[in-house]
Amino acid sequence: MRAQEEITVLLQKARAGDAAAGEALLPIVYDQLRQLAAAKMRKQSDGHTLQPTALVHEAYMRALGNMEDFENRRHFFFVASRAMRDILVDHARKKAASKRGGDQIFVSNEDIAIGIESTADDMLALDQAMKKLEGLSQRQHDLVMLRFFGGLTSPEAAKALDISERTAERDWRFARAYLHKTLSEADN
Repeated sequence: MRAQEEITVLLQKARAGDAAAGEALLPIVYDQLRQLAAAKMRKQSDGHTLQPTALVHEAYMRALGNMEDFENRRHFFFVASRAMRDILVDHARKKAASKRGGDQIFVSNEDIAIGIESTADDMLALDQAMKKLEGLSQRQHDLVMLRFFGGLTSPEAAKALDISERTAERDWRFARAYLHKTLSEADN
C-alpha cells in the first residue's frame, strides 16, 4: 500500500476510534512533517529558540487533538500546516510580549513576495493579513495555507481544494498581491 493510501486508511481508523491507528500514524507522517518544519525554519536567525523538531511535535500534538475531524491525508497535512502557522504566530507573540527584541522569525517560500526575515511584529502582521484574507475569500486563504505554510505545489493544492490548476494559479496571484498590499500598508 502506498504511503498516501496508508495515511488515509489510518486516519479513517483513528476517526472510527482505533487508538492504535493514531499511534501508527506518527512514524509514517513524521518525515513529511519534519521536512515542512525544516523548510519553515531553515533561514531562522541563529538565536532562534524554536527548533524544527519541537515545531513538528507541537504541530502533531495539536493536529492529533482534531483526529476525529480528518477526512483524508490532504486534510491532515492542511491541519498540521495550520498548526505550524499557529505555533509560529504564538511564538512571535511571546517574543513581542517579552520586549527582548532582536529575535527574528523567518517565514519562507520562494513563490511568495513576503519570503523575508521577519521580526515577531512582522509575523503578527502576517497573521492579521491572513485573517483579513480569510474574511475576504476562504478558498484563497486555504490555498495560501496549503502552499505557503503546508509546502504543497500548485497542482497539489488545487487537487486538495478540488479546483482547477488554472483557478489555483489565479487565486494564488490574487492572494499574493493582496497579502503584499496589506503588509505594505501595515508598515506605513
